[in-house]
Amino acid sequence: MKRKTDVRLTLCLVVALMTLLLVPAGATAGSITLSYANFPPAPTFPCVQMERWKTEVEKRTDGKVAIKTYPGGTLLGAKEMMDGVIAGQADIGNLCMAYQPGRFIVTNATSLPLGIPSAKTGSLALWDLYQKYQPKAFSQVKVLTMFTTAPANIMSKKAVRSLDDIRGLDLRASGGAAQILKAWGANQVGMPMSATPEALQKGVVQGLFSSLEVMKDLKFAESCGYVTMTDTVIYPFAVVMNMDRWKALPPDVRKVMEDMGTEQAEWTGNYMDQHVKASMDWSVKEHKVEVIDLDAETKAVWDQKLQFITDKWVADAKAKGFPAEAIVTDIQKLTEQHR
Repeated sequence: MKRKTDVRLTLCLVVALMTLLLVPAGATAGSITLSYANFPPAPTFPCVQMERWKTEVEKRTDGKVAIKTYPGGTLLGAKEMMDGVIAGQADIGNLCMAYQPGRFIVTNATSLPLGIPSAKTGSLALWDLYQKYQPKAFSQVKVLTMFTTAPANIMSKKAVRSLDDIRGLDLRASGGAAQILKAWGANQVGMPMSATPEALQKGVVQGLFSSLEVMKDLKFAESCGYVTMTDTVIYPFAVVMNMDRWKALPPDVRKVMEDMGTEQAEWTGNYMDQHVKASMDWSVKEHKVEVIDLDAETKAVWDQKLQFITDKWVADAKAKGFPAEAIVTDIQKLTEQHR
């Protein structure tokens, strides 16, 4: 009996020793656990990038870091995200800066109608802009990466080929898009994106102004037979981390996360652009959606009607002490650089 016990004990010790040898030096699997809060539903692109980042960090730290993700506002809501991360309610959070235009003045300048043509271009331009100016709005957190949506375009039940066509049209849009639609003569109707399919069916709105992945994701191609390409504005996002939690990370883990900043911005931009393309290919093939490209002369007229938005931002930002003209110029240069 004693011999059997000794054999079992020896086997247990061997297994334990082998387990220790397989774990990287100085680490145990999941020895660091971080929470990551996000506000949109899990299938949307901000959450897709969150899951990709989580997977890559866990892999590149050899399992030293485990990240628990909370999509859909289950830990922090959209407007609570920044302050919630600062307070430590979540270790990491993803926020849309356009929801707080007066707080993130420098980075929100990328949402001006400056002709950013894609999510990849916008994401890399935004990240470079942040790196250059290091805005004080982010001084209480560690910024891990930034990215943008694809440009907003018009999805509608009727063809919009001119300013005459859009005049008086009821279109769903959010945030700063209201002044864009008003400048073009349309009526902006504010409502949650989730309420828009029913509003389209009932004729409450005749279309919407947003990035085009929703044509497939929310099946707007079934109601909106026309897409007018305006490539007008993008919306900027940031991924931030609680500063105390960041400082407590081992140097090798911090290096993994810092090295991923630009890579994650580019990956997310590419993912978004490919998602938009797939959505539009599906819409054209399955629902015969017509894509309307404005000719250069018409597009110039539409863009000119939005110049006042940038002019007003410059005046307001200068009054608050920001180098407004330089910021706009930098965005335009970075857009060309990453186009």
